[in-house]
Amino acid sequence: MTQLAEEAPRTALRVARTRRYLMCPPTHFDVFYSINPWMDPGKPVDGALAKLQWDGLVRAFRALGHQVEFIEPLPGYPDMVFAANGATVVDGKVLSARFRHEERAAEGPAYLEWFRSRGYQTREAVHVNEGEGDYLQAGRYLLAGTGFRTDIRSHREAERFFGMPVAGLRLVDPRFYHLDTALAVLGHDQIMYYPGAFSRESQGVLRVLYPDAIIANEADAEVFGLNAVSDGRHVLLPPAATHLMGELRERGYEPIGVELSELLKSGGSAKCCTLELRAARS
Repeated sequence: MTQLAEEAPRTALRVARTRRYLMCPPTHFDVFYSINPWMDPGKPVDGALAKLQWDGLVRAFRALGHQVEFIEPLPGYPDMVFAANGATVVDGKVLSARFRHEERAAEGPAYLEWFRSRGYQTREAVHVNEGEGDYLQAGRYLLAGTGFRTDIRSHREAERFFGMPVAGLRLVDPRFYHLDTALAVLGHDQIMYYPGAFSRESQGVLRVLYPDAIIANEADAEVFGLNAVSDGRHVLLPPAATHLMGELRERGYEPIGVELSELLKSGGSAKCCTLELRAARS
């Protein structure tokens, strides 16, 4: 009995929950500036392939029973396809994004207007934050990244607005400039992450809060395996993250490979393209 109890967390039955997602078509996607280490304007981007791959992600969500809504892309803003950066949505409340770089500045107001026009309770952010690029709800905590993009003062702003504890995490590797490139939420209180992306103190916080987390290796992280979307059972992530896929299967999850190699040229993958619309709790 003791052995079975010890093994239970690794073999637990995972249950999917239907989700609502907001996405933005990659109509204007390109790389003509560089604001992270993945972006090289000298490398050609295949816009048709980017759209084909993005469409595949949309189809995968719908095949799993999830609802997908869309926001109209703004001309001249090639990174607006990364909808996760546009806002943070918790219990029907929306904190707008305020981007650090001028190249993306108009995206925050555009996403905010989308939510306002649909009756969401919104707050226009005072401090720089890049939406669910750096804010991830995991159980009773809002995990909050800082170090490259989101101002640490925004953490307090989010804590007050959402009324939930914020656990600040410092990113130290510029390749993983947003929290959602280094950590993914799998379920209510389960995550996977790459320790090397975080400061020593933040690694300690994660070990305490999520002692049973799946640990990704550097190869997983480099192919954006942690920029994943989970519905509690199915986990959509790049197929190149083979080690991480094996770990997920061992824990009872069903990994689904989704190829988004063109979007990776701008430093994004499945999660970057996906903003979850979390409704108010009844």
